[in-house]
Amino acid sequence: MNDLIPLLKTSGVSKSFGGVLAVASVSFELKEGELLGIIGPNGSGKTTLVNLVTGFVKPNSGRIEYRGKNITGWAPYKIVSLGIARTFQMVRPFYQLPAFKNLIVPLYSPRVKKLAGGKYGDRDAVALDLLEEVGFERDAHVSYKVAGSLPQGYLKRLELAKSMALRPDLVILDELFSGLSLAEVASIVPIIEKLRFQGKAIIMIEHRLKELFRIADRVMVLNYGKKIAEGSGKEVMEDKAVKNAYLGSETE
Repeated sequence: MNDLIPLLKTSGVSKSFGGVLAVASVSFELKEGELLGIIGPNGSGKTTLVNLVTGFVKPNSGRIEYRGKNITGWAPYKIVSLGIARTFQMVRPFYQLPAFKNLIVPLYSPRVKKLAGGKYGDRDAVALDLLEEVGFERDAHVSYKVAGSLPQGYLKRLELAKSMALRPDLVILDELFSGLSLAEVASIVPIIEKLRFQGKAIIMIEHRLKELFRIADRVMVLNYGKKIAEGSGKEVMEDKAVKNAYLGSETE
């Protein structure tokens, strides 16, 4: 692989909904192993941009490339098979299944089978190990509890484990810290840092700016669907356009 080719690249990507321009000609690049933060006021187009990258919505214009391959408009299952996984802002577990059984679907994916040489192995054991990695205490039997009975902190961890189960090269985290206490966030940060140590690229949409800036290599700011700034956390928050965008907004 040519090191000059970014892992992910969007070029002039736009998306409208009913005449409302949600993403307006956004271009950015992501290198392998890099952590990019995406911030902006509510309704600025952050999740829509992620939905475009992951195939949940199709752009009206522009181009999306992964490892130099044009994946614009691809279906989500095809994009996942390339090695792009995501979490959702609103958690989506199988509420009636035990937590560890929620990982069986991603562990049966064609990508996992291919990477495992055609052998899935003991998926229950793998699922339990993954949940332990994200902070499920095995001795407390939390992994065996029905997902619908778990508090928000565990459901967020379950979302993260589901994405990790796909063995991705790029993980997109959509407001993973939302609704969590400072202690819960502090316990999840080392998990994200471990993913980076393993060479994973990460995109994080966050409103918890202080926590994000501590771990992000670079931050991109959206407002009304447009990219208005890019740089370090300190650089973007000193940008006049960013200050104006956040004026009167809740930045947590």
